[in-house]
Amino acid sequence: MKQPAPRSPDASAPEAHANAPSRPSPPSSSATTAVHPKARVPDAFGEAPTIVYMPGDGPGPVPGAAPPGAPGAPRGGPAAPGDRDRGALDDVTLRMPPRAGAPGAEPEDRTLKMPARPARSAEPEDRTLKMPARPARSAEEDDAPTVKAEPKASFVDLDAEAEEEGRPQDFKSSVRAFFKRHHKKLWWLHTAYALSLGAFVVTFAQKGFQHARFLAISVSIAWLLVLLFFRLFGTGARQDFATAWRGARLRFLVMTYVLKNLYQGMLFFLLPFYWKSASLDAPNRWFVLLLGGCAVLSTLDLVFDRVLMRWKTLASVFYGVTLFACLNLVIPALLPNTRTLYTLLSAALVSVLGFCTLHLPFGALWSRVGVVFLVVASAAGVGLAYGTRQIIPPVPMHLSSAAVGPSILPDGRLAMSVKSLHFSVIRELRAVTDVVVPGGDGDRLLHVWRHEGREVLRAPEETLRVPGPEGAVRLKSQLVGGSLPRKLAGHWTVDVETQDGQLVGRTSFEVTE
Repeated sequence: MKQPAPRSPDASAPEAHANAPSRPSPPSSSATTAVHPKARVPDAFGEAPTIVYMPGDGPGPVPGAAPPGAPGAPRGGPAAPGDRDRGALDDVTLRMPPRAGAPGAEPEDRTLKMPARPARSAEPEDRTLKMPARPARSAEEDDAPTVKAEPKASFVDLDAEAEEEGRPQDFKSSVRAFFKRHHKKLWWLHTAYALSLGAFVVTFAQKGFQHARFLAISVSIAWLLVLLFFRLFGTGARQDFATAWRGARLRFLVMTYVLKNLYQGMLFFLLPFYWKSASLDAPNRWFVLLLGGCAVLSTLDLVFDRVLMRWKTLASVFYGVTLFACLNLVIPALLPNTRTLYTLLSAALVSVLGFCTLHLPFGALWSRVGVVFLVVASAAGVGLAYGTRQIIPPVPMHLSSAAVGPSILPDGRLAMSVKSLHFSVIRELRAVTDVVVPGGDGDRLLHVWRHEGREVLRAPEETLRVPGPEGAVRLKSQLVGGSLPRKLAGHWTVDVETQDGQLVGRTSFEVTE
């Protein structure tokens, strides 16, 4: 075996290769090599090789010097500091054991030459990390609220929690762990409860129109809460409550919970009134569907909290639609005998003002620019309401009965009501409708006869109104003689409309050939 020259104790440890084994303690004069035995492998694979670490004193053999292991070669003699070149080669010898099944074979040594490491510079190495300059923060970022992020749980924390699960806990800790584990399921359970509460409110709303005046209190409280909510928590990305501190999350959940209950009470109370005033085959059904969608949305806790109340514009539009729908019902309850068109325009004006106050500071509302903005916005809102009045049901009016027949009784009722009849039996057509007006008799009503969508007769209320049941207006109109068109076959409708064109109700029938 090749015997390496001894190393000086002051010589630095070899760093020639990243995979080289760590240097053992300096050998004594009697030991020239350090042997690191490897873990044995099963006998089926033979004996594992032994690594012999043999440091070198220079990049190559010195001329005239005794070879390693020869008589007279120095052993363990001290070397002067710096004697050994930093780029010297360090040899690693693998002592290969005899092959399995070859008796009498001797171990074989295989020397690996390690590459020379470049010499270190005498100058000290600069290991300072140069960080790029941080851009200056804008004024908007300085005003943004600071969000405190909760640290992520480490593996040690998870292990500790896993150990604590097996330990007995007090009642408070058990409840807290239960809510933490099932909080999403509990939110959906609360959504089901909110839908059930909404169904109860719908049933309660059908018992009386006079309860509608309490909606004025609800919409006022909702306006204050929405205004305070966005003043406190901001909008958009500034509302990151997933990582906010516990106090902020608690205030956020309390305010959204109160708002959801207010919206649920108002919207589910409105639905039966708008449902009865709308006609499913007329354009005003879309406003009822809009209110129904808003009512369902108010029961979806996760969507309401994380989407609707995250953005001020969405929350303002949602509040504006609810306020407009409520005022259409509240104004007739507070001011009976009010014309539905005046109610509609007043509700639109108040809704626009409420929307603007959620977006503009109060100081800006009293400035010249603020006043001009409010006037323009109010005019636009009122104009939009007037232009779309035909798709808004004239609550609280609705039809209690409507029918068409060939003759009437002495008390004004129809002798028979038909949905289909042959043109040969038609001598005259009569329509009788009963309109419930709980908000008072503030509108003049019309009968409009249409054949295949084309207007045939428009009869004013002065010629229609007859005595009817208490709390309702009975209207009667007829088509006789020359008012009947030549071609009677087709689809016929009789609409009850206000003098401003809002549809109260409709009845239809078919004439066959």
